Amino acid sequence: MVAVADDVSPKSGWGVLHLFCKAAAAVDTQAVVAAVKGAEADAVQVVSVALLGHKADVGVMALGPELWRLRALQTDLQAAGLVVADSYVSLTEVSEYAQGMPEEMKRPRMYPVLPPEGKTAFCFYPMSKRRQPGANWYELPYEDRDELMKGHGRTGRTFAGRVLQVVTGSTGLDDWEWGVTLFGIGPDDLKEVVYTMRYDEASARYADFGPFYTGMVAPIDEVLAATGLA
Repeated sequence: MVAVADDVSPKSGWGVLHLFCKAAAAVDTQAVVAAVKGAEADAVQVVSVALLGHKADVGVMALGPELWRLRALQTDLQAAGLVVADSYVSLTEVSEYAQGMPEEMKRPRMYPVLPPEGKTAFCFYPMSKRRQPGANWYELPYEDRDELMKGHGRTGRTFAGRVLQVVTGSTGLDDWEWGVTLFGIGPDDLKEVVYTMRYDEASARYADFGPFYTGMVAPIDEVLAATGLA
């Protein structure tokens, strides 16, 4: 990893980098594994995913306190022959509507431990709140937004034990306002939680969604083997 002059870190929480990659003509699988292991040795959590569909083959979700280290992981993966087809940059956060929750509930949002055990079905999508005439989230009083998000949260909690949701903030960092990463026991759990929560007014009236990436979480060597790269 190339040395840099100054750390670039959020005051609290972690940087989050999603990379969705395709293989170049030749991939050095040993270098890919070394890149992941090297990042993990530097206190970066790395979730590797075998992706389904044409959008990409290998997914990497990396979380860590220092953005240069996340950049170094991206550089190392690209040097090993993975081509980034899409990406997303965000930060862990506690929503403004959840500031009153106990500290023991805030910490897993700011410093999640991933991947969760037993939940190997994966999907990621970005989203934003609408600013359309008649449906402008940012024109609503805080009290109304707070009530809508509390209802949205109650719906999400009905999937406790089946789905873990990691919502990261990206306003000013990427094209959408949030990145949503879901880990489920099975793909039908992911399908059901997204479908069910879209009926909440916070989503049905005020949310727009970007592209979805879906796959299976596994150690990096297994992901490479499953995508024909090992």
